[in-house]
Amino acid sequence: MKPQLACFERLGAAGWSALVAVAAHARAAGLLVLADAKRGDIDVSAAAYAEALVGSTPTPFGVVAGLGADAFTASPYLGRDAVEAFVGVARPAGAGVFVLVRTSNPGARDLQELALTHGGPVWERAAALVDALGEPGASGLDDVGAVAAATAPEHLARLRELMPRAVFLLPGVGAQGGDPASLGPAFGAGPASALVTASRSVAGADDPGAAAEQLRDLVWSASGAAG
Repeated sequence: MKPQLACFERLGAAGWSALVAVAAHARAAGLLVLADAKRGDIDVSAAAYAEALVGSTPTPFGVVAGLGADAFTASPYLGRDAVEAFVGVARPAGAGVFVLVRTSNPGARDLQELALTHGGPVWERAAALVDALGEPGASGLDDVGAVAAATAPEHLARLRELMPRAVFLLPGVGAQGGDPASLGPAFGAGPASALVTASRSVAGADDPGAAAEQLRDLVWSASGAAG
């Protein structure tokens, strides 16, 4: 489950209470919780954000647990020290971090596609940072993943080349126009190496269950694991 935290936080304290309840319900159902927060700040604040989402905070009155998510999304815009702070909290908690590398919105081209003086676009530099900070677990996949747009499938082969062990989070399928059939290169490290997300196209369907099953079948086929 991938809750969009903005939809809860706009409701203030009541929204956060609802988020905690939703996350607990998801875990009780055996689901992983990926907090779509897109946090980004200097290292001290980044660590505090991570504690709120996947860790805990010691206080004079005892330890206060955070949301208890299994992973969260984060921005690399402030640089390596900020991302390291996120990872420094997430890794001991057994949680993951998905770094925004190439996002699915049209405006991603405004910054992420810009060419750097040493060659290559900005998103390639973000990908290199993800690869440098990740550590593989028992599965062989890294604990630092990458948000990689399903709306820009032409970049997926290069992204996989730059991040051979990272798990890709692939937004943009459905309402944003991403085609599951074009996502094969993202699964280059195996069927478990990419997660396809769809929200509006499933939740807004006449039969959400059927829509989810159809998407699952398309993604399973694209991953090369079908049959």
